[in-house]
Amino acid sequence: MSAPATRAPEPSADPSAGHAPTNGAPHAKSAAKRVAPVQMTGAEAVVRSLEELGVDTIFGIPGGAVLPVYDPLYDSKVRHVLVRHEQGAGHAASGYAHASGRVGVMMATSGPGATNLVTPLADAQMDSIPVVAITGQVGRALIGTDAFQESDITGITMPITKHNILVREGDDIARSMAEAFHIAATGRPGAVLVDIPKDVLQLQCTFSWPPQLELPGYKPNTRPHGRQIKEAAKLITEARKPVLYVGGGVIRGDATEELKELAELTGIPVVTTLMARGAFPDSHAQNLGMPGMHGTVAAVAAFQRCDLIIALGARFDDRVTGKLDSFAPGAKVIHADIDPAEIGKNRHADVPIVGDIKNVIHDLLDALRRKAGGPDRIGNEGVGDPDLAEWWSYLNGVRDAYPLSYAPQSDGSLSPEYVIERLGKIAGPEAVYVAGVGQHQMWAAQFIEYENPRTWLNSGGLGTMGYAVPAAMGAKMACPDKEVWAIDGDGCFQMTNQELATCAIEGVPIKVALINNGNLGMVRQWQTLFYGERYSNTNLSTHSQRIPDFLKLAEALGCVGLRCERAEDVDDVINQARAINDRPVVIDFIVGADAQVWPMVAAGTGNDEIMAARNIRPLFDEDNSEGRA
Repeated sequence: MSAPATRAPEPSADPSAGHAPTNGAPHAKSAAKRVAPVQMTGAEAVVRSLEELGVDTIFGIPGGAVLPVYDPLYDSKVRHVLVRHEQGAGHAASGYAHASGRVGVMMATSGPGATNLVTPLADAQMDSIPVVAITGQVGRALIGTDAFQESDITGITMPITKHNILVREGDDIARSMAEAFHIAATGRPGAVLVDIPKDVLQLQCTFSWPPQLELPGYKPNTRPHGRQIKEAAKLITEARKPVLYVGGGVIRGDATEELKELAELTGIPVVTTLMARGAFPDSHAQNLGMPGMHGTVAAVAAFQRCDLIIALGARFDDRVTGKLDSFAPGAKVIHADIDPAEIGKNRHADVPIVGDIKNVIHDLLDALRRKAGGPDRIGNEGVGDPDLAEWWSYLNGVRDAYPLSYAPQSDGSLSPEYVIERLGKIAGPEAVYVAGVGQHQMWAAQFIEYENPRTWLNSGGLGTMGYAVPAAMGAKMACPDKEVWAIDGDGCFQMTNQELATCAIEGVPIKVALINNGNLGMVRQWQTLFYGERYSNTNLSTHSQRIPDFLKLAEALGCVGLRCERAEDVDDVINQARAINDRPVVIDFIVGADAQVWPMVAAGTGNDEIMAARNIRPLFDEDNSEGRA
């Protein structure tokens, strides 16, 4: 799974220059409102900062240390969503940010409230989602004394955030808040935490806006170097078996249109990582699908046989590469990323390009056109380019021989792949689909066709159970006019389903397709394949005992509960759910326990070991021009 690593050109580091970063639009260019110095409490300064930053929604739970903030928040236009668990607040903020491109905001109290944000902060950081966490802290005199509900949250989160700030003076609140939002939204987006002691929140301070940011060491390089662009263009025009390796950074950087232009100009095949689903339309002839552990055979074959990889906003994650020393053995690498730390981290880059991905692709297009001597093409005719004809012949042969498919369940039970496939067809490409981690995540990535960016949300890098429901809530609040589906497993669902109560109370009518196979499905699949079918602690009893009964649970949480056990009822129950828009809906799809995700590259093996299905292994050796076993 590839974490994104780019974003669109950022605002000035100085909000006084006219474009302060905002929750509403991180790179808006509207003139910043000026507020003359005024006395207020630190808590009032926090809320006022949120207002000036354009924040419209935050997710949180009050507690003793952060309670001072909740008093001025009572009179603010900023909408606070009272979640049922701090983890829900974090994932909701992440879903809000992922779906909208704006900064998501979470808030919690000190100690356990703050530590409950650790998982969503790590999750957002891994997938380059711009979020800001505001946490209360015990009073300054108590810090380090093991006071009640004290935790060193800045120390705890230092390895899993882009930046964090412990505010020590009330006069620093406005600047700290502005810096947090700026850092979260610019460069490679990520998670930022602002920790504020209770006495700082209670005491008077001086507030003015906009503040002068003090970030001398933070200067993301957004413009790629011309020499690297020139060298990249040379390699692209010389390549005979190139592949565009597209990561989620292309979505974070709002560069999907530029990507399409580059792909069509060059005729190069495109693979989109788990985080990049929707960055390039699935319906496009050049899209080979998703690479990696559960990617398409064609996408994996493209990597293993290519002579050039053009990596755009991708990080050569282990779930993509498999055993690293056997990944793409004959390929040179062009690696473009806004985060220089990612370039060369896992795979040597022959041409490293540091810069914003939109700028990188734009400059590449210009260089390729100049090299071709014309504005339209680089001397080829897209997929039909004579120089790439042999390459496309091979890839199309693999794609035809090993399409994504699934077999009926041997016991006649409902196939999870069929459920998800039908959901994608009925809800369509304009809907937003959210998944956690596991089999349901992979099937949703495989069997729903994604045509647009920011319509596929999932926990890619961290692989967080419990992500889907709160993230879907955040996505729906960011995009209220869109239909939002959480595709969840019965294991993941039981971790954060309490946020359905939040949805019901707040009027957020998300829909949940619960893929209930009675087990921790992906773990059970590994037990089937590698542990002799010894199913140790993977049976959740949601089939055998119906504990819990998800229909009753849904109703208890203020939702409509539906159940489906037969293929012939799938379309009807999905349409029933789509017709209900005044409250959340949960569909309990009772599916077979033995369904497995294919294709598959087992962990620790090379991509050449990919299995199209059990005991069916395509071979990509030099003697096999058609890519068949």
